[in-house]
Amino acid sequence: MIKTSDDQETSKSTNPALEPDLDAPVDPNLELAQFAAGCFWGVELTFQRLEGVVKTEVGYSQGNIHDPNYELVCTGSTNHAEVIRIHFDPIVCPYTTLLDVFWGKHDPTTLNRQENDVGTQYRSGIYYYNETQAKLARESLEAKQKEINNNNKIVTEILRAKTFYRAEEYHQQYLEKGGGNGSKQSASKGCNDPIRCYG
Repeated sequence: MIKTSDDQETSKSTNPALEPDLDAPVDPNLELAQFAAGCFWGVELTFQRLEGVVKTEVGYSQGNIHDPNYELVCTGSTNHAEVIRIHFDPIVCPYTTLLDVFWGKHDPTTLNRQENDVGTQYRSGIYYYNETQAKLARESLEAKQKEINNNNKIVTEILRAKTFYRAEEYHQQYLEKGGGNGSKQSASKGCNDPIRCYG
């Protein structure tokens, strides 16, 4: 097996932030997936509604500081992305379904930006847990680029999943719990109500 530069950096590192994510899913029959697609509140709710997704968590990954917090990540100095980690049943919800939802949820052609959210923490990324996920991610990127079929180049990074730092509790299931204004949004499976991130 040929190591990528990402793998070589990780294997030599003593920084926990650069190590692979070795956490296990909540059930041995489940798998993990990790995506970055802008502000993690709306991304999480989108995946919560998906049949076969058993658990979602928002947090920070792909940075260079151990145990970051929201305020530090927002400075842009840690290189972390706002990510969602998904525990999913691959029989009910294949990884390709997660990829389809990921591409449909955000604009993968805007560098470090989703709508009004600007900063490296809002970048687009697919962070894989095994080579099968990596292969499917690359194939899906190629297919999406052909679908876009214009001068906008996809800027999504595809990298090995690194240490996942769970975000502060108030960020978890933020929109389902009511967000900043107390207006709860449904996380029911199959729900297709519009998602409101800021109101």
